[in-house]
Order: sequence, then C-alpha cells, then structure tokens
Amino acid sequence: MDRNNWNLTMLCDFYELTMANGYFLKGFQDKITYFDIFFRRVPDGGGFAIAAGLEQLVEYIKNLHFSAEDIQYLRGRNMFDEAFLDYLAHFRFTGDIWAVPEGTPIFPNEPILTVRAPAIQAQMVETYALLCINHQSLLATKANRVVRAADGRAVMEFGARRAQGAEGAVNGARAAYIGGAAGTATVLSDQVFGVPALGTMAHSWVQMFDTQLEAFKAYCQLYPQNAVLLVDTYNTLKSGVPDAIRAFNEVLKPMGIKKCGIRLDSGDITYLTKEARKMLDAAGWTECTITVSNSLDEYLIQDLLLQGAQINAFGVGERLITARSEPVFGGVYKLVAVEQDGQVVPKIKISENVTKITTPHYKKFYRFFGNDNGKAIADYLCVYDETVDDTKPLEIFDPDATWKKKVVCDFTAREMQVPVFEKGECVYDLPSLEEIRAYCKQQVDTLWDEVKRFDNPHKYYVDLSRKLWEIKYNLLERTY
Repeated sequence: MDRNNWNLTMLCDFYELTMANGYFLKGFQDKITYFDIFFRRVPDGGGFAIAAGLEQLVEYIKNLHFSAEDIQYLRGRNMFDEAFLDYLAHFRFTGDIWAVPEGTPIFPNEPILTVRAPAIQAQMVETYALLCINHQSLLATKANRVVRAADGRAVMEFGARRAQGAEGAVNGARAAYIGGAAGTATVLSDQVFGVPALGTMAHSWVQMFDTQLEAFKAYCQLYPQNAVLLVDTYNTLKSGVPDAIRAFNEVLKPMGIKKCGIRLDSGDITYLTKEARKMLDAAGWTECTITVSNSLDEYLIQDLLLQGAQINAFGVGERLITARSEPVFGGVYKLVAVEQDGQVVPKIKISENVTKITTPHYKKFYRFFGNDNGKAIADYLCVYDETVDDTKPLEIFDPDATWKKKVVCDFTAREMQVPVFEKGECVYDLPSLEEIRAYCKQQVDTLWDEVKRFDNPHKYYVDLSRKLWEIKYNLLERTY
C-alpha cells in the first residue's frame, strides 16, 4: 500500500478491533464509557511534564473512518462478524473529549485527556491518542529541560537525522518548539507548522573548497546576513577562528555588517569557546556569536555554563529528538467509568503494583494559584459534579498519606481541561503554535523553582477531593 494512502484509523492495536467486535456482538456498541489518559512518572525524574500533541489528535478524530479497502482487509482475517464490518463501514466519532491545552505543565495521575463516547468509539482511538500525546509530551518536556539549562540562550533542535522516522522528526520539532526551542534544522517542520528553520553549513562545505578561507569568504558573500561559519573542520584555534575573522574582515566589514557567528561541533567546548571569544573580541568582532553542538543535553549544557564557556546558542540533536536519557513517556489510557441507567458508574483497575491502581470516575481537575504571587499551589482532582469555591479556605490532603493536610487560602481555582469535541464535533479553536509556545512559557513560570530542579525536585501535589477519595477507597475495599 502506498504510504500516502495510509488510513490512520487503522493505526491501532489489534485488540481494539477484537474487543470492538466483541462489544458489538454483546450489544455494548452504544454503551457510554469514560477513558482517561494520564501518566505515572515524570521522565528523567523531573518535577513536571509538558502536554503536547493535541492538535494532531484533533485532526485524527476529525478523519476517523474505515475505507472499503480497510473493510476488505478485516474481512480477510476471518475473525470479524459481517454485521460488525458493516458497522465499521459507517463509523465516525460521535463522542466528547476534554483535554488540557498544549503547553500546560502536567503531573502524574491527573487526566491529561478524557474521552466520553460509545464503547467501540472510545476503544478505537486509544492507540493513536496515546501515540500523539506520549511522543510530543515527551519531547516538549525534554526540550523544556534543555531550554531551562541554557538559561536564556537560544536552543535549536538539530536531530532529524537521528529521529525515529519522518513523523518523529517533523512532529518532534513541533514539540521541541512548544517546549521553548528557538527553531529547528528540519525544513518540513517549518513548512508544515511554522517552526523556524535554522542552519548554515556542514563540514562538507569547507572541504569542498581548496582552502578553508575560500570556503568562509564564499559563504559570507552568499549569505552576508546569516554568516555563521563552522570553524572546527581542521583546527579550531590555529586556522578555523583566524580564517573566520579574516573572512568577516574582507567580506562583511566593507558592507558594514557586524552581525555574524561561528559554530563549534567538537573538541573541548569550554576551552575552545573561551579562547575563540578572546580572539574575536581582540579582532573587534565583539558582536560575533558562538554556537555549539555535539551530543548535548541539559546536564552537559549546565556544566559548560558553570565552567564559564562563552556560548550564545546551542544546537541540540539526538539527545533531544529521541529523549535519549528516557525515551518513553509512559502515558496510559484507562477506563474510569460507564453510564448505566442514566447514572455514571465509576470503574477502577487494581494491581499488586499499587502505582498502577487507577483513580476511578468521570473527573475534572483544578489548579490552585496563589493570589499573592500567581504560583501554582497544588492540583485538585474531583468528581465531575463537584465545584471549588475559591472565595473560601479549602482543606486538601495527600491521597496516599492522608494525615498530611494543608488549608489553602486566598487562591484562584482554574479548571484545567477544556472541551475539545462535543457530540463528535470539534468545538475547540486550535491556538497557533506561537500561542502555544508563549502559553507554555507563561505556565512554567507559575511553578516554583523547587519544582523545576532537574534532580530531586520538590513533589508537586495532586490531591483528591474527599468525595473522590472515598469513592476510590470504597471501590478498593469492595473489589479487592
């Protein structure tokens, strides 16, 4: 099959189809169900994650269908009832979806996204919903760590050639931009999403010419407004930086251009950038920027800056686009309630591994912000029919260590999920990528610095309302 003709509705786990067939035969196809997407642990031991991937999920939901070719394939498996296949031929999503906006800081065990839909529909969207949310949330989270390590210096995503496939590169660049990256080397992500495409030259450009100086001068002549020269092809300090200075002097200086740069991709970055900075300043090129790359991550960047490296920008490749240190986000999709005789009936999953016990029921959650400083205090999960009156003090407690209590006063409670689909129709105005990126930065700024530590961050509390806590533990006692 031509990849251009792939139907992403078929990008599902086979068990979704076998269960859907079973639901149909057992008369459950119209039974209303509630599923949550949530994750159990922040990657890299961090204090928070960043939600991303909703836009791609919205486009997927809008286009849900089974083609004649899909039906033919399923019929050929000799496992599916003919009436069920006819049902799939007329399949579309008619349910409701709520989600946190992209760019929102998120924490373990709270619903990033909730699906309310007939059983078959809710089950069928599981794989692709997780694929979108897991992949982009992972990379937005990693990018945000790298950007915070850079401490105000630009970070460019340079990882397409090491990404897991084409969509991994293109959507990954989008997620990195949400997390705070300044741009990407991936042109298609600029064309499709508007992530600024950035870049200058590779070592092959320098090698193509008879001399390094000739290569540098040619590049300055071609791109005088974007002259960033890669100076480590041969010898960074003996020839690379001197030839760059000479090219700047001979080509850019007569044009009155002071904006230029050099890039290093190898060697002792701290030592080389310090020495290069001295050479550039001594030659009068004080505005020349220094960009570095070469298998960087947040820890290496942090160390370079602590050592006094003279760096203006970073190019971060494989360790960002693959989230190499922890390449799985771990989001899951779990049934939390069904409707029966007009009532919402909570459902719970129990496990010997207590971290896998789910929080039941159709829920909503609030984030509490202090009115004195705007900082996030805690998140509060409650049953869908509960409301929070933030004009009055509210006692919250740790759902695992219930004796740990806190009275929250002088706060604003904001409901975090927004409606995305209602009765199968999209009701959410997708924000622009620039708006998402700005929102992400603003929301991360509401977190205390202690939560933003890379190592041993302060635990941000996600608490349950008394009503929800009692429902959960009554189900545990009754079921276990």
